[in-house]
Amino acid sequence: MSTTASLPPLVRAALLGVLSGSRSATPLAVLAVNQGADEARGSWQHWRAFRSPVGRAVFVAAGLGELVGDKLPATPSRMAPGPLVGRVVSGAVAGVAMGGTGRGGRPVAGAVAGALGALVGSWAFAGARKSLVEKTGLPDVVVALAEDAVAVGGSFAVVRSS
Repeated sequence: MSTTASLPPLVRAALLGVLSGSRSATPLAVLAVNQGADEARGSWQHWRAFRSPVGRAVFVAAGLGELVGDKLPATPSRMAPGPLVGRVVSGAVAGVAMGGTGRGGRPVAGAVAGALGALVGSWAFAGARKSLVEKTGLPDVVVALAEDAVAVGGSFAVVRSS
């Protein structure tokens, strides 16, 4: 039984999209981790990529790799064209997973909600991180770790809110 409030599928799609704007691989990794969880229900649990142990391992490895890679000095800005497109695609895939759940699932609307959420989340999280570093004087890595916690915790909360 879920311990979080139930959210409508398109709201979940948009929220996972926003979180993809923070860490693009995290929502997909969280979906992979929750593939068999009773608290996380949806047709996405039957997707081959999430049913396969190899597929789940790839998603989780990508999520963990991004958490590490984000802190490296050579990592490009999330607002650069390549990373931004990756976030939008990730948000769209997470949106399809969430938007396609429930009675009368709407995967296309979920994809749009997730992609738009990723655009909003990319801009919002980048701005918030820069602002927190400037205003508080905290090292960027400390703010980045807090952002990691929001992305991971938020993704788990959204996925398990079915």
